[in-house]
Amino acid sequence: MTITESDVKVLGMWPSPFVMRARISLNLKSVDYEFLEETFGSKSKLLLQSNPVHKKVPVLIHGDKPICESLVIVEYIDEVWTSGPSILPSDPYDRAAARFWAAYVSEKWYPSLKGIGAAQGEEAKKAAVEQVEEGLALLEEAYEKSSKGKDFFGGDEIGYLDIAFGCFMGWLRVIEKLNGVKLLDQAKTPGLVNWADKFCAHAAVKDVMPETDKLAEIAKILAAKLRGAAAPPK
Repeated sequence: MTITESDVKVLGMWPSPFVMRARISLNLKSVDYEFLEETFGSKSKLLLQSNPVHKKVPVLIHGDKPICESLVIVEYIDEVWTSGPSILPSDPYDRAAARFWAAYVSEKWYPSLKGIGAAQGEEAKKAAVEQVEEGLALLEEAYEKSSKGKDFFGGDEIGYLDIAFGCFMGWLRVIEKLNGVKLLDQAKTPGLVNWADKFCAHAAVKDVMPETDKLAEIAKILAAKLRGAAAPPK
C-alpha cells in the first residue's frame, strides 16, 4: 500500500495522552502523517465534522475516512499497516489480556491519577495516592506476566498495552513533580520503573512524549481553569 503524508492526518493536541496513542502507533509502523494541532479551548470545523458524536481528539483521518477513539485508532493502524511490527499480540488470550488491561488503565487507573491533583486536603491526597499505587502494583504483576522477562509488555517490541499505558508517563511525572510524591518506585515496582525508562526512550515515543516541565505548565493552566469554574459567583 502506497501512503503519502497527505493521506494520513491526526487531529489532536500535543499534551493529550490519548492523542499520543495514535502518534506512537503510526511512528511504530513508520507511517508518515500530518499532525493537525487543535486549539486549546475550541473545536475546529474539521474536528466537529470528523467526530460529531464525541467531538474529541484524537481523530485519525486516512484518505477521507475518519477513525475516532484512541484505542480503536491503534487497532485500525495495526490492521491497515501490516508491514511494521505487530501492535496487538497474535495469541488470542494475550490479545484479550492486553485489551483488558488497556481498558483498566483508561477507565480506572488514569482517572485515579488525575484524582491526586484534584484532591482537597492531605487526607484526600493520601487516599488518592494509595489508589494509584494499588493500580501500579496490579500493573507490575501484569507486566511480569506479559513481558515474559523482556523489555516491554509486548515482549521485545512495544505493543498494545505499552502504548495504552505508556502514553500516561508524561502526566504521571507531572503529578509526581507538582504534588511531591513518588509513584513509580524502584522498591515497589522495579519492573515498571525500568519499563517506563525504556518506553520513553523508544524511537517511536521519544519525539512525541512531552517534556515534564512543559507539561507541568499546561497542568497549572488547567488547574487554574478548574478552580475558576468551581469558584462561587461573587
